[in-house]
Amino acid sequence: MKIGLVLFPELTQLDLTGPLEVFSRMPGAEVHLLWKTLDPVASDRGFAMLPTQRFDACTMLDLLCVPGGPGQIALMSDEETLAFLRHVAPGCRLVTSVCTGSLVLAAAGLLEGCRATSHWSSLDQLAMFGVTPVAERVVRDGNRITGAGVTSGIDFALTVAAEMLGEDAAREIQLQIEYDPAPPFASGSPRSADPALLERVSARIAPFIARRRAASEAAAARLRAHP
Repeated sequence: MKIGLVLFPELTQLDLTGPLEVFSRMPGAEVHLLWKTLDPVASDRGFAMLPTQRFDACTMLDLLCVPGGPGQIALMSDEETLAFLRHVAPGCRLVTSVCTGSLVLAAAGLLEGCRATSHWSSLDQLAMFGVTPVAERVVRDGNRITGAGVTSGIDFALTVAAEMLGEDAAREIQLQIEYDPAPPFASGSPRSADPALLERVSARIAPFIARRRAASEAAAARLRAHP
């Protein structure tokens, strides 16, 4: 069972390391961090991680996963990365993402006509690519499975583990990692957060979301011009 997670500059590390923790505990799984080179890749918080396999050495995957993070903006116009995703996806049992990684899959034309999710702040941008946005932590449509923002990656990965190995195996992994969330505050989603808090956070991130929206618009236009 060969699993590949795309490791790119300025990704949000928990988008990758949450699922990685689950996937690496799946019996028989061979997990790779994929990038163009094997040089260290810095996350959006500044610390580096090491790819384990280059794109050009990866010919087949059972599971492809694209995490999100600020670096996703550049990735949406990175033709080498998009070409790799288009090349490897048809042979995958599951094509997946966490957070705004779904926008990268969409930019590659791999989610058109599907239901999918993303981080709440950018969920609506999926519609630019012919994708139906769904405000849920994990969304499945055929062999596409997408997770919402950041911490949803663990829920997503356990869902994938249940799909590939059965529910009993996924429950064992959940117990091993003591995934028993009980957050101190009910403010982790726009549906539960105080409206004033949501307004304050939305205003703070608005300039960045505008940058992401511009990148999504450009990527969607390219996709329409060269389907």
